[in-house]
Amino acid sequence: MPRMTMIEAIRDAMDVMMGRDEKVVVFGEDVGYFGGVFRCTAGLQQKYGKTRCFDTPISESGIVGTAIGMAAYGLRPCVEIQFADYMYPAYDQIVSEAARLRYRSNGDFTCPLVIRMPTGGGIFGGQTHSQSPEALFTHVSGLKTVVPSNPYDAKGLLIAAIEDPDPVIFLEPKRLYNGPFDGHHDRPVTPWSKHELSEVPSGHFSLPLGKASVVRQGSSITVLAYGTMVYVAQAAASEMEIDAEIIDLRTLLPLDLETIAASVRKTGRCVVVHEATLTSGFGAELAALVQENCFFQLEAPVARVTGWDTPYPHAQEWDYFPGPARVGRALVETMEA
Repeated sequence: MPRMTMIEAIRDAMDVMMGRDEKVVVFGEDVGYFGGVFRCTAGLQQKYGKTRCFDTPISESGIVGTAIGMAAYGLRPCVEIQFADYMYPAYDQIVSEAARLRYRSNGDFTCPLVIRMPTGGGIFGGQTHSQSPEALFTHVSGLKTVVPSNPYDAKGLLIAAIEDPDPVIFLEPKRLYNGPFDGHHDRPVTPWSKHELSEVPSGHFSLPLGKASVVRQGSSITVLAYGTMVYVAQAAASEMEIDAEIIDLRTLLPLDLETIAASVRKTGRCVVVHEATLTSGFGAELAALVQENCFFQLEAPVARVTGWDTPYPHAQEWDYFPGPARVGRALVETMEA
């Protein structure tokens, strides 16, 4: 199988789907001629023409509003918001129109729309290029929310998202575009070419939405993570020599509660890790679900390791970013509780 970066895997997924289905269209700010700020759409306009892959004005509400209309008429738009931090002008369109179209039309209309957004920190992007707004979408009925952590998952999940009849928020951890990142910012970057999950099948293949992946087997404690935090959790468990079972959620909604509950019932302990701020973050929902479903098996309270309740800082990025030291302390404290 060919080896790909996450950027190449995402581009390949769109290429495959545009080749299979002429109703798939790709557009957004700079995605056509320039190929996207992260180059995820490079070459698609040259291959499929300006009616299938095109640039838009700098108007997130216009991008999403147009895509919703296209989806209602039978097209399958896969649009890019340049950074997840920029999606707020389009939020009303996403939650009031896209998410509710099937319900409000009693099934007469669907909204087969994918909204791709680079998310998360670790790139010195400061407060307006580093946010993790996933909880704003998981709160909304009618949306599906996906966060891949590697090239293999990125391609399979994006193809599944484009084929889905309902709107999917596809959040791409930008710190993982060119290689896995374990939170040790002072170490050389490891390229995807040296990682087994950079091997991505050619052509069409998909992964089911709503199915988590157990990326590390263990029996002492369960770690729930997604995106970049999957690698931070692996580093923390290894460095602290803790027999942790680490679950990459992959899809936040629908959530694979079955896999989560089976692991926590086995280990009796759980730590949740994410980059987003603590208060009302998706980790709060995960902690509540674990408590509701695994109460009698829990040997300690569910712990959360997250970003702080502040805007994402530039100068103190590595104090904000939940690195392996903070995750490791939480693992030890939960084991000793």
